[in-house]
Amino acid sequence: MSIYTKLTELGITLPPVAIPAAAYVPFVQTGNLVFLSGHIAKKVGKAWVGQLGNNMTTDEAKLAARSIAIDLLGTLHAAVGDLNRVTRIVKVMSLVNSSADYTEQHLVTNGASELIGQVFGADKGAHARSAFGVAQLPLGACVEIELIAEVA
Repeated sequence: MSIYTKLTELGITLPPVAIPAAAYVPFVQTGNLVFLSGHIAKKVGKAWVGQLGNNMTTDEAKLAARSIAIDLLGTLHAAVGDLNRVTRIVKVMSLVNSSADYTEQHLVTNGASELIGQVFGADKGAHARSAFGVAQLPLGACVEIELIAEVA
């Protein structure tokens, strides 16, 4: 099944690539690997602000991580021209804005990992992953995620 058919079934429209807010590029390809820069969670076009363990729930942040995955797919599409060229999602790294005693970063990150698995399937979508708790993120965002993909 085409990746785009799956996205349509899930009701997902890919967004355009966001303009970088600092001195970096949205993606870099070297060989068959495409590295996507970190994307922060956005809500209504602005940073989705919050800190887990302080003023945001795990379920809300999981939705934020899912929204980041959609943004990442939009950037990946721009990078490779056709998501059907993706042979594997290699790695997802997630940074979760967390209080010192918050320990559910892995559950927040599932919001992105689960969507990626739905879109690409078990063979291409299963990926290595890291989920970190951090003291703060740019603009106070609750989550930031980066991704590495392999393409044919």
